[in-house]
Amino acid sequence: MRALVPADLIKFFSALARRVPCPVKLTLTGGSEAMLLGGTRPTGDLDFELALPPGCARLWRAVEEAVAAAAAETAVTVQYSADIDRWSSIAVPTAKRRTRLRRRVGRVAVHLLEPRCWAVYKLARYLDADVEDLRAVLRRQRVPSLSLARLCGESLRASPRSTQLFLFRQHVEHFFRAHGRAIWGAGFRPETAVAAFGRAAGIVRPQPLRGRRRPRR
Repeated sequence: MRALVPADLIKFFSALARRVPCPVKLTLTGGSEAMLLGGTRPTGDLDFELALPPGCARLWRAVEEAVAAAAAETAVTVQYSADIDRWSSIAVPTAKRRTRLRRRVGRVAVHLLEPRCWAVYKLARYLDADVEDLRAVLRRQRVPSLSLARLCGESLRASPRSTQLFLFRQHVEHFFRAHGRAIWGAGFRPETAVAAFGRAAGIVRPQPLRGRRRPRR
């Protein structure tokens, strides 16, 4: 699988725009979004959420055929879903999920997840490649640490119960402690971010015992 460059994405969007029978919205995520937001790691595929306007559900098959044809023409490997939350056990609450328009090519509107929303999905997986993307994008986009911490906590709290919730908690806490200063500077206080994450997630932490009295004899 060859590494993609931004020009490959534009070729795909143009090829898709020539074929789709109705307006479509592509919300990029994964490594392809990282590449556009300042990441330096090569990515081999284009991940996106695909949405059609109300009343166009009957055109899904034609849109999927257009996606396949555009991918074949441009040699771009694509992965898409009508709901990218299904790709992860951790879901950003609907009320907190934000996207922004990146470009419009004919009937194709290309959106990007807000960087902190994108980061939640990266933290849920948390491979070495994800950490590399996170460090580059969060620093380049100047995402506030406490805002990210709170969204991670809200996402954990809103996600279905599973064994993945504890893993996500570990990922988030490790990320702030191990990589926070590289992103937010020497003055970054990891425990402040971890505490904000815990409060938003509703995590009750044990309190240290103070002024414990010695038993009477």
